[in-house]
Amino acid sequence: MADLQVVADPGTQQIVVTRSFAAPRELVFKAFTDPDAVRRWWGLRDSETIVDELEARPGGRWRFVQRSGDGDENGFHGVFHEATAPERIVYTFEWEGLPGHVLLETVTLEEQDGKTHMTDTSVFQSVADRDGMLQSGMESGAAESFDRLDEYLAKG
Repeated sequence: MADLQVVADPGTQQIVVTRSFAAPRELVFKAFTDPDAVRRWWGLRDSETIVDELEARPGGRWRFVQRSGDGDENGFHGVFHEATAPERIVYTFEWEGLPGHVLLETVTLEEQDGKTHMTDTSVFQSVADRDGMLQSGMESGAAESFDRLDEYLAKG
């Protein structure tokens, strides 16, 4: 169901990603907020995701580490601002390789006809930060992660 769309209008500080999943939104919400689920789908296929911390509640922290096959590690972390089951999650996101460049991410889940439509809006501190994320390969990484999420959800 790979209907991924990435919209980054020139000169704005945001990226809007939309994608549909063939699963009820309760399951999609759980996949975003349950440590065991996250480690099974988040990130690239050739890497292992280590969920160091995940407290999906206002003020709760999260930290994931991606370990590649050659042992390289990249850490990502943030703080939850909202986790309203099953429709909305708001959190900060920071790549530990470039500290101080924090974005605010809002994931909204809407269910229609047994499918969940996700809108993931990331707001960056600057257009340059937003452009850097796009140039980092974010779109292909998101596509791979969300394909993995689709596979995870299909297993029930």
